[in-house]
Amino acid sequence: MMINPVSERFSRQLEFIREIDKVKSIFRQTPLIDKTRKENDAEHSWHLATMAFLLAEYAPTGTDLLRVIKMVLIHDLVEIDAGDTYLFDEAAQHDKAEREQRAAERIFGILPEDTGTEVMDLWIEFEARDTDEARFAALMDRFQPFLHNISTEGISWLEHGVKRSQVIERMKPVVSRFPLFWEFLQINVDAAVEKGWLKPD
Repeated sequence: MMINPVSERFSRQLEFIREIDKVKSIFRQTPLIDKTRKENDAEHSWHLATMAFLLAEYAPTGTDLLRVIKMVLIHDLVEIDAGDTYLFDEAAQHDKAEREQRAAERIFGILPEDTGTEVMDLWIEFEARDTDEARFAALMDRFQPFLHNISTEGISWLEHGVKRSQVIERMKPVVSRFPLFWEFLQINVDAAVEKGWLKPD
């Protein structure tokens, strides 16, 4: 930890900011739309925050957009320790919650206690998806890689042999609450199968 003789609080805040720089080196399975490489967690979180702002009109009435943006910016910080878990990797899903809980405790614990508690609460809320804000944040998180897949001829789906039923199973609990997004997804899943970007069942 950096030593700041003026303020321990400021020192802890700066240490956290330095620590989360590591998300720039956590690469996901989602390709950039230009297909040149895969995105990293920092790019993913920025994209979700921008999407939440631009698509806020589709959130439930009264949704706290700032809270949504905070959630999508911090939701993947746990992957600094836990690593990225691909949505369709069944084996890796089994201990995902445990790995990420340990990571959250260490990483958010760097912050001053009040801020650390706030960030932990936001992360827990996002994971639970029990509020309008968390559900909209989760929609952004699931919809963005789907949009990338249909924009890149199913690169990551093909790489991992993903089937239509897997996409529907993983997406439905989050996306079906939002009719416009759900309709868009269903139309494009069927189109992806027809084009050979997604394996049929």
